[in-house]
Amino acid sequence: MNTLKRILLVEDSLRDAELILNALEPHRLALEVTHVRDGAEALDYLYRRGPFADRPDGLPALLLLDLKLPKVDGLEVLRQIKADAILKVVPVVMMTSSRQEQDLVRSYELGVNAYVVKPMKFQDFVDAVRQVSGFWTAVNEVPECLRVGEGADLGSSSLDRKS
Repeated sequence: MNTLKRILLVEDSLRDAELILNALEPHRLALEVTHVRDGAEALDYLYRRGPFADRPDGLPALLLLDLKLPKVDGLEVLRQIKADAILKVVPVVMMTSSRQEQDLVRSYELGVNAYVVKPMKFQDFVDAVRQVSGFWTAVNEVPECLRVGEGADLGSSSLDRKS
């Protein structure tokens, strides 16, 4: 049984993405991390469109989603994921610098699984990423469709109808 778990990182800041990827480095043998830089790319990845049409089967075990993104913002990405019968099982953690109450409330109204404000100090940021990813990929149990190599064939799902 392949227990590799996939993380989709949706982050437009190259600095923050690099910090997150470095924080996940110790777990690289158990995780497959894909980084995209905007909400449109995230949806293309999830719906297997464009450059991601031939990506391997299965869904991410975790989606780390920034709130303020180009093209399609994080709240709209979250809304589409949680409205989709198949994608709604993917845990979504909003990782953002926004402390605005309306962003927090709206994220939970749309079904976010956790909302984490990015710490300003480097080590606190690394620790937060490790705690979040550790819980969602090591402690939390996920359905088989969220494990790399064990996902159902999504060829006839609603994922293909979202063009």
